[in-house]
Amino acid sequence: MKSTLALARSFDRPVKLLLVNQLTINTGFYMLMPYLAGHLSGTLALPTALVGLILGIRNLSQQGMFLVGGTLADRLGYKPMIVTGCGLRTVAFLMLAVADSIPALVAASALTGFAGALFNPAVRAYLAQESGERKVEAFAAFNAFYQFGILIGPLIGLVLNGIAFKLVCLTAGLMFAALTIAQMRALPAQAKGQGQGQEKRGVLLDWREAITNRPFLLFSLAMIGSYVLNFQVYLGLPLEVRRVTASELGVTLIFVVSGLMTIAGQARVTAWAARRWHPPQAIVWGLVLMGLAFTPLALAAPLASAATTPVDGIAHALLLLPVLGTAVLLSLATMIIYPFEMATIVTVGGQRMVATYYGLYSTLAGIGLAAGNLLSGWALDLGGAVGLPSLPWLALALIGVGCAAAVRTLDRSGRLAASPGTAPAAA
Repeated sequence: MKSTLALARSFDRPVKLLLVNQLTINTGFYMLMPYLAGHLSGTLALPTALVGLILGIRNLSQQGMFLVGGTLADRLGYKPMIVTGCGLRTVAFLMLAVADSIPALVAASALTGFAGALFNPAVRAYLAQESGERKVEAFAAFNAFYQFGILIGPLIGLVLNGIAFKLVCLTAGLMFAALTIAQMRALPAQAKGQGQGQEKRGVLLDWREAITNRPFLLFSLAMIGSYVLNFQVYLGLPLEVRRVTASELGVTLIFVVSGLMTIAGQARVTAWAARRWHPPQAIVWGLVLMGLAFTPLALAAPLASAATTPVDGIAHALLLLPVLGTAVLLSLATMIIYPFEMATIVTVGGQRMVATYYGLYSTLAGIGLAAGNLLSGWALDLGGAVGLPSLPWLALALIGVGCAAAVRTLDRSGRLAASPGTAPAAA
């Protein structure tokens, strides 16, 4: 089976450039964003509520504008939106280096999010079109490069932030500037097959088609739970590590283990799954595994709750094992799901509005994730309050099984197969 690097090398130059593009995007983004809150609350001494507002504006301007970004990409071209988005993020990050007033910080934060809304759907649509029948493999490589950026970005940012936060902003901004120029010069104007057979009509008609596409909507709703479960790497698992060990070491290990697993194993896991299942089946089994990933924590929670004082040595390691076990299984499940999920969106949406469908899918996932995080946070508090520490983990496990059942039902009903009107064109 191919390694991730060998898989990436097997594609033509445009796909390779998109992979490097995503690696650079994530490296620059995660180099800066983990340290922005500390800069706002520490260096600038802003109230916590205001820090939350500024960070929330970035998220809202990205999640809320994905559909607009996708629509613009379908109408104006993928490359222009990729280049424009990276250019705007260059400006936004350079603004953060010098901004010290509330209006300037809000503007820079909003611009950072809007830039992501422009290039994210466009990158995925370009990759889907350019890779043709190799969509699953392309998104497998994409996910590995994506995770590599998440892994190394904070480490680079940690070093630079030790010198000055302004240096972090300047470095990230220059990375996006270089990426903008590279894509202007090297990325072909169009992906293979882009724009073929597309009729010109109003934006509202396009949105109406997407919103009334029942297979797409049902699939999107069925997959929301997977984003809630996957986000526990940032919410539930760190909270559990801090609760049982009173240490940050386990939090760091979660991200290192997850990132290294994806980088090293994504291509092999995808090839293994593709030989055994068609895309919806792979998604179903990935969701089942994602739900089962929380069983180690559910089983260990009553024992871990007995630890009322900080621990070290062997006891520390033993308390971390269930959390790391959950992180490993979640990473494996995500490796199974993601490439097939991205390919299925094109299958149920069709070739005509690929970026629009990716944009709408991201918006729906973002809305569901916000609601899911609220509920999962409530469940974590409730479990501790009523003396049932396993409760939140069992609830998350049931979400995974429920999502798997929903996708399996859609698959068995034929809704996840391409219809004559939406069938992807031959590569």
